[in-house]
Amino acid sequence: MVNYNPKTWLKLITHSYSRHVLKTMLPALLFMAGFTALVCYAILDHFDLKASQFPGTPAVHSLLGIVLGLFLVFRTNSAYDRWWEGRRMWGGIVNSTRNLALKLNAYLPKEQHDERTWFAKMIANFVFAMKEHLRQGVQFSELEDVDDRLIAELKKFKHKPNGISAMLYTRVNALYKSNKISGEHIINLDKELKDLTDMMGACERIKNTPIPYSYSMFIKKFIFIYLFTLPFGFVTILGYVTIPTVMLISYVLLSVELIAEEIEDPFGRDVNDLPTDELAKRIRDNVREILV
Repeated sequence: MVNYNPKTWLKLITHSYSRHVLKTMLPALLFMAGFTALVCYAILDHFDLKASQFPGTPAVHSLLGIVLGLFLVFRTNSAYDRWWEGRRMWGGIVNSTRNLALKLNAYLPKEQHDERTWFAKMIANFVFAMKEHLRQGVQFSELEDVDDRLIAELKKFKHKPNGISAMLYTRVNALYKSNKISGEHIINLDKELKDLTDMMGACERIKNTPIPYSYSMFIKKFIFIYLFTLPFGFVTILGYVTIPTVMLISYVLLSVELIAEEIEDPFGRDVNDLPTDELAKRIRDNVREILV
């Protein structure tokens, strides 16, 4: 995620992300420039049409622009809602892992170093497994080994975070059966373990439920038709100035759609995605500090 100061206008305008967006859209902008230039040449030079013979229709595009603007606002709001909900879930994971570690720290004596270390590693392992589960698959190299059987046990599970969660529940239950914690303790710990699973499920819902296909398809089709017909509306009014005008309008509309596409899945590795790598490392440091 990009860290920035919203008060520094000049730095925001010249930020490298702006160049990244421009580079991404450059083929589309060049296509629109070439297409507009061809329309201008055909109408103004080849057919030599005047405004009286080929009247422009900016009013039509102005009305369509209002409708298109409403669609884009709804599009970006929907994408931002998904991004913000993902951030809320990860904020909840930070809090729940801290609470779980703090409760275990209070319940387990300092002498039970092995138990405390096991939980410190496995709580962090859950977060790292969940982070990669929301991408393309768990990276076992990021997990801390608690014994020789951990990786082998996890490979039995298709859903790796669920496997780690099951191990946490099993270990807590073993502590209860061995009278190392009381029934009240296990009830308190159950709340934090349940919250972790619930928030993981909420993140999976965001990940696995994209913007409806028909809506996404229609908005892209609407943008394409609007931009494709734009040169015909302004060519006899603006002349060859239509080329930079169309490029500017294309840049605005396409950049809004591009940003919405980027943030609607907030768990990946795009520039504006959530900093889940940093959050996972912070959780590991916090839990280790509390329990070890």
